[in-house]
Amino acid sequence: MQTLRDRYFKLFPKKRCAVIFVVYMALFITQGLTVTATQKPDHKYEYNTATVVLLAETAKLVTSIVIYVCQNSWQDFKVEVKQRTSLFGYYFVPAVLYCLYNNLQFTSLSWFDPTSYFVLMQFRVVVTGVLFQFIFKKQLTRMQWLSLILLTMGCTVQRLQENDIGKVSLNVNIYLILILMQILSSCFAGVYTEFLLKTLGRDTDVMVQNVFLYLDSIFCNLVLLTYNGQVFTFLSYQNLQPVLSFKVIYIIVNQTCIGIVVSYFLRYLNSILKSFASALEIVFTAVLAMLFFGVPIGFNTIISICLIFVATYLYSANPVNNTSAANREVSKDNGGSCNSVVTGNHCRPRNISSSDKV
Repeated sequence: MQTLRDRYFKLFPKKRCAVIFVVYMALFITQGLTVTATQKPDHKYEYNTATVVLLAETAKLVTSIVIYVCQNSWQDFKVEVKQRTSLFGYYFVPAVLYCLYNNLQFTSLSWFDPTSYFVLMQFRVVVTGVLFQFIFKKQLTRMQWLSLILLTMGCTVQRLQENDIGKVSLNVNIYLILILMQILSSCFAGVYTEFLLKTLGRDTDVMVQNVFLYLDSIFCNLVLLTYNGQVFTFLSYQNLQPVLSFKVIYIIVNQTCIGIVVSYFLRYLNSILKSFASALEIVFTAVLAMLFFGVPIGFNTIISICLIFVATYLYSANPVNNTSAANREVSKDNGGSCNSVVTGNHCRPRNISSSDKV
């Protein structure tokens, strides 16, 4: 019988994997609490959300460049970007999908009550499993599917209050279709990004791939702002002045850290485990909300926590193994060798001709 230690090392074969997992959860929990703290009594924001999103994307872009240059050099950065420009086009896919997701979120919340919205969004767990099988051509076992279904149930139960069950409205209309598009765009973007990091981009530094993603993302958001007639006003003094508060600046910084950590998460872990991390956020957020804001933990939250822990325990017995050759780094302890230059995250070929581009 497997011990908890055995299950732990199956989930996190290296210490850094566990660190990435914990930091990912901590950043998202902090982000949720901070964004909530910036809401006005009517649940609206004093700042322009489009301005904050673009500033965060720009900060992610700059941070990725700085990290790469600190680990290597500016000359190496220019060379690798030039040699891997074909990836720039591939990253338009997740950039467009993330842009679609972010904007559909506002539309969905304007037409669905929060309970219905969050209940529907929990189906991202199962959709991620289906897309993972399709994109990576890997069949999940019955136990893995059972754990994902229990995880979905746990997340759904947590969002339902006793007096909310009758409020869940799932009438089939255009807005239900839009929220399904939102779920698909979010899940496909995450799994597809993992696919790029572990296949087409396996020999490309993670930070270089981040640069491609964030350039594409900034472009997509600018196109959307142009379509909405806001491209010349989102950086106006009127929109920038509210952003200069400590909480909003913290949101931008925290969102930047999330972007960097997510790229490492998908590189060294996988989208399925990311779903479990998102679910465990519910547990820790409930506890922290009780400790800091006095929010009581209801019976539904206790059931949710139990279901999430059972799902995590079942999954840890046989987790998805989706490592790539790029993740098997060369180190002294494994006696490996590599005819390449070691960058911050992987072995990069010393010389890449134009015919070797991804």
